[in-house]
Amino acid sequence: MIVTLTANPSLDRTVELTGPLERGRVHRTERSTVDPGGKGINVARVLHSAGSDVLAVLPANVGDPLIAALGGQGIAYRAVPTSGPTRNNITIAEPDGTTTKLNEPGTPCTGRALGELHAALLECAQDAAWTVLSGSLPPGIPESWYADLVGALRSLGCRVAVDTSEGPLLALAERFPEAAPDVVKPNSDELAQLTGTDAGELEAGAAAGDVTAVVEAGRVLVGRGVGTVLATLGSAGAVLVTDAGAWRATSAEVTVRSTVGAGDSSLAGYLLAEQTGLEPPERLRLAVAYGTAAVALPGTALPTPDSVDPSHVHVTDIHPRPRALPTHS
Repeated sequence: MIVTLTANPSLDRTVELTGPLERGRVHRTERSTVDPGGKGINVARVLHSAGSDVLAVLPANVGDPLIAALGGQGIAYRAVPTSGPTRNNITIAEPDGTTTKLNEPGTPCTGRALGELHAALLECAQDAAWTVLSGSLPPGIPESWYADLVGALRSLGCRVAVDTSEGPLLALAERFPEAAPDVVKPNSDELAQLTGTDAGELEAGAAAGDVTAVVEAGRVLVGRGVGTVLATLGSAGAVLVTDAGAWRATSAEVTVRSTVGAGDSSLAGYLLAEQTGLEPPERLRLAVAYGTAAVALPGTALPTPDSVDPSHVHVTDIHPRPRALPTHS
């Protein structure tokens, strides 16, 4: 089983426009959808659609619309009572794939609610192969909480993947190697935050086909105890770094409809590949295939196995010697 934690869940409403967004103007919408959201829930949705045994842990009250939304999609969950309703996030999607997000801060989680959420996660993770800690933290949770959880989960023998940013990410890194997760999934900005490198340099190099700086940054994290670095680079693909090597994957171009959930889908694809025993290059291939499928979908829609095509993903071994892995046929 895979357990996902979403400490700051949301109901994600996506509004699709018929034309470009213009400030101060009245817009006609093409359609509007509402999905259960938050990065950990996104991972759970993708895993569930692929038939994986997954449990979503989150703070939410009985009767909250988020609970109904999870139940409606058949996703197993463990909800811990909290002090208020689930936040509402809005995504404005333009026809060219540009997305604008308006995210509320979330209901504070302190005192008893935080203690119960912590205890519920550890209880659910006792028999889990992986626990995924994803997304922002709501008001009231200290930024060091993910670092605390990594240590507690390690004592259970559970592998841990982390996908977060800003304060919680930096607080986690401050406690490497004892709080170093088995997998960390940064984008270029987050990788730069973690290693003190320049995000612009990482992005420019990757866009030009040179991921040397990304690989070097990944190796810094591996040297500090992280098991695997899955660095997602948008249209430039992704890079996987472990103590055994480094690989880059790129995909055939697709029409981008929304970038929401692409990184979460990539992490889910990686875990699905790992669960089936695939080697690191093939884990990266499936991760990029899922991320690519996600950006081709509208709003907060997430990929299912039928929409994922790994044969369009090209993986290159960039350590210890350059060689191209064949594309699936």
